[in-house]
Amino acid sequence: MELNAKDFSEITPQIRELAKMAEESTIIDSSLYAKFDVKRGLRDLNGKGVLAGLTHISDVQAKKIVDGKEVPAEGNLYYRGFNVKDLVNGFENENHFGFEEITYLLLFDKLPTKKELDEFSNLLGFYRNLPTGFVRDSIMKAASKDMMNVLARSVLTLYAYDENADDISIPNVLRQCLQLIAIFPLLSVYGYQAYRHYHEGESLFIHPPVKEYSTAQNLLHVLRPDSKFTELEAKILDVALVLHMDHGGGNNSTFSTHVVSSTGTDTYSVIAAALGSLKGPRHGGANVKVVQMFDDLMENVRDFKDEDEISAYLKKLLHKEAFDHSGLIYGMGHAVYSLSDPREVIFKSYVEKLAEEKGMMDVFNLYSLVEKLGPMIISKERPIYKGVCCNVDFYSGFVYKMLGLPMELFTPLFACARISGWSAHRIEELSNNGKIIRPAFKTVAEKQTYTALKDR
Repeated sequence: MELNAKDFSEITPQIRELAKMAEESTIIDSSLYAKFDVKRGLRDLNGKGVLAGLTHISDVQAKKIVDGKEVPAEGNLYYRGFNVKDLVNGFENENHFGFEEITYLLLFDKLPTKKELDEFSNLLGFYRNLPTGFVRDSIMKAASKDMMNVLARSVLTLYAYDENADDISIPNVLRQCLQLIAIFPLLSVYGYQAYRHYHEGESLFIHPPVKEYSTAQNLLHVLRPDSKFTELEAKILDVALVLHMDHGGGNNSTFSTHVVSSTGTDTYSVIAAALGSLKGPRHGGANVKVVQMFDDLMENVRDFKDEDEISAYLKKLLHKEAFDHSGLIYGMGHAVYSLSDPREVIFKSYVEKLAEEKGMMDVFNLYSLVEKLGPMIISKERPIYKGVCCNVDFYSGFVYKMLGLPMELFTPLFACARISGWSAHRIEELSNNGKIIRPAFKTVAEKQTYTALKDR
């Protein structure tokens, strides 16, 4: 069968038939997972992750010991031993942006002095430039509607511009990581501008970064046509970046960073793999789903204050009768947290301030009501092994929407934050010179005897 260029994305009847065969040949009897005590998703039935590594970088805590037993507790997140609540309160009280300071902490295991922070911020400013012609030759060509793919493609393309791309010595890897941390906002936003221009016919504008701006300020500066933003907008975006920077070594994209780093491959390949992980709607793409779910809710609920009407909609979500029929209330539940996600708790107060500034308190109150009702409805409708709470994705998409950020950039913004954590974990994996990560899979296929082609 011959295919023309126009058929590149077409799923033919032949492919459908082959796909059916492929799917049927790979279905495994679900009872075998229990029989062989397989930790699906590297987690046990209670959601506890299999211990697969050690890290200095961050810690997620959602349990406490009471009378010798582990019980759920309010969630806490630590960066290098510092509670994130204290870190956010610290830079907020001192009235400076936190992303650069906390990136320094994650990479070097210490809070910087004023001099060290200024020098580090200047270094990121120095690296906040793309190679000559990169925007024209890479980002503007084959503009994609998915910014995570643009970001991954750009990262892999940068390999060709690096004369020491395969050098995995720590100094060289640190240099590569700092450059990626500095330019991720540019790669994300410029990719979006190209998409708007080539796919939606909008005017094209490319603002160069301002060296003196923080990462959050530069994001808003290069995105908006007039480059204008308020102090509150920049500070809330900065807090969002800090809260998304890292989340332990076991989250999917960071674990991917460890796994791929353990092979000894280059930094660009590692970060591209992490981006592929983060793109998934079960990971970094969840905040988009939350916003889309609320848009659907607001179209189908008449009274935003009616708890019975909202509860009925949430039940429809769980019964696969509303929105995308997935059976999920997006933004609810987490692999580790059961009583509270500390990132969501911290973020909510900032969200309320922004909602007041933007005149969107009615929508904020709706979010708050769903936050209250969702866990109660889930616990009544489904058997669960631990409590259910809102996660950080519940409010982050709403914040980005209030900031006027396009939905296409929601997950790339997550990546602009998490690149700091990925960088620290990559250096940690290389520094400890561990073995290649290779968990076991048990084969459950029956042995077969080969039959010659003419006899089949």
